[in-house]
Amino acid sequence: MVRKRNSNVSAKPSGRAADSLQIVSDEVAECEACPRLVEWREKIGREKRAAYNDWTYWSRGVPPFGDPKAAVAVIGLAPAAHGANRTGRMFTGDRSGDWLFRALHTAGFANQPSSTDRDDGLTLTNAIVTSPVKCAPPANKPTVEERDRCRPFFDRELALVNPKVFVALGGFAYQALCSYFEIRPRPKFGHGVEVPIPDSDQIILCSYHVSQQNTFTGRLTEDMINAVFTRARELSNGKFES
Repeated sequence: MVRKRNSNVSAKPSGRAADSLQIVSDEVAECEACPRLVEWREKIGREKRAAYNDWTYWSRGVPPFGDPKAAVAVIGLAPAAHGANRTGRMFTGDRSGDWLFRALHTAGFANQPSSTDRDDGLTLTNAIVTSPVKCAPPANKPTVEERDRCRPFFDRELALVNPKVFVALGGFAYQALCSYFEIRPRPKFGHGVEVPIPDSDQIILCSYHVSQQNTFTGRLTEDMINAVFTRARELSNGKFES
């Protein structure tokens, strides 16, 4: 496969002979490059929600979760304040995660349909979940500068896993993937839109985000998200349609 990447971002961390998802994960958890995000994630961990008073919040950068050899990468936006920022695992402990992991389980990527904490026994096979921004942002809106500071982590993850299918949950994830692969002009985002990646057999598969704003209003239904991951499985097995 020929990969298109931004030439000014290295796939390896400076000063190391080789990279790995574990190295990336450790660096993500330790990162304090964005003062606003560090202040917010820690504030949320101190103030908590009443339902989570007994929890010790993760309140750090959240690394990718899943199969390092995945053929399908699921890309979100950023950790949720009382979800992944609390549990330390992507899409874990909130209603968005409930929708996502039910769909992954239905499609055969997850061993169970629920995701409550890092010790709940959930495993993913042939799928990995990550995001372009690694810390929970205020109002779920990272700045351009914060996104760009996270960019090397995201780039390294994609290069290390090198999946066949990228499921972009929402426009933010889609834009990040198009930037990574230097896709210009960028086709319009829409649920179910498929964007072949130039000079490769890889593809971006678009989906509305599993946010409560979409699921509560019916903009995204269970049938719709299930269809996306059924299609992702087909594409990951090489069943590309002309």
